[in-house]
Parts: sequence; structure tokens; C-alpha cells
Amino acid sequence: MTQLTNKQKKEWARVLFLRENMTQQEIADKVGISRTSLSKWMREGKWEEMKVGLTLTKDEQIQNLYRQIAEINGAIALREAGKRFASTAEADTIGKISAAIKKLEGDIGIADYVAVGIKFIEFIRRMDLDKAKEVTTLWDAFIREQM
Repeated sequence: MTQLTNKQKKEWARVLFLRENMTQQEIADKVGISRTSLSKWMREGKWEEMKVGLTLTKDEQIQNLYRQIAEINGAIALREAGKRFASTAEADTIGKISAAIKKLEGDIGIADYVAVGIKFIEFIRRMDLDKAKEVTTLWDAFIREQM
């Protein structure tokens, strides 16, 4: 087996971290690096943020926000007749949640970029492994710039 470069090890570790449910020690052992190196790579590359973005999609975030508004409206509806209106705090919260929904519906999130990038790189990898490595490096730089 050929020796992997540090760059290749880093990419392999990143893929394992994002896609597999492995501990840091398991990833470090599998890739052949120290847990300290892995931790440093994770911190510098903001892998935790990437993983969170991958596990909670934009649609899930929007659905959670709509549920919060529904819960506030449900509490208001339970009040006695003549008092079924939002308090100042509730109206403020509904406004902020609505603004967050509008922003999320218009934005392309990191999770969206990462998901497309992973599929694109897998597509290229089937045709040209060297080109896939090159694109992966460029894509990582692009993702870091978006964060």
C-alpha cells in the first residue's frame, strides 16, 4: 500500500468525521494519525460546524421555526375570549421567528453547499481520482470562505 500524504490523511479523516459515526480516537487510529492532530484539523477546518450543517438541513430548521410559531399561536388560542392576542413579547418573538424563516428560505446554507459538493466530488471521483482530489481541495477552500 502506498503512503498517504498528510493532505490525503486530512481529507480521509474529514470524510470519516462527517459521514461515519466514529469517535475521534477511532478516526485517528484508522487514518494513522494522533488524536491531537485530528483535533487540530477539526478545529482549524471547522468540521463541527460542517457536521451540524449536514445533520440539520435548512428545511428541518424552517419546520422547527414554524412549529415554534404554531406553539405560540396555540397558547394564545387557549386564552379566554377577548384575550386571544399576542403579548408584546410573543409578538416580538413571532416577528423574529418570521424574519428567520424568510432569511432561511432565501439563503443557501453551508449544509446545501456541502451536500452538493460531496455529490459532485463523488461524481468526479468515478471518472478521475486525481481531478477529484484537486476539486476537493478547491471545494474545501470555497466552503471555508462561505463560513
